[in-house]
Amino acid sequence: MSYDDVEIEDMEWNEELKAFTYPCPCGDLFQITKEDLKIGEEIARCPSCSLYITVIYNMEDFTNQKSKTNIEPAKQQPVAVA
Repeated sequence: MSYDDVEIEDMEWNEELKAFTYPCPCGDLFQITKEDLKIGEEIARCPSCSLYITVIYNMEDFTNQKSKTNIEPAKQQPVAVA
């Protein structure tokens, strides 16, 4: 059974771990990556103990992200006026 249900908005993004984290009672952090969320994983585990939490999130927020292409605006060309 899950220790708790936690909404993704209540978790913090940890750039060093590249994961969403939430404090564990043991003193460590529950962790879940964006890749885990994209494949539908909803369990964030603590690496130091046996506890885990269920992450509540909208899967569409992680699966429907379309790749953004860097399109540069056309450069203006000088025009000769006669």
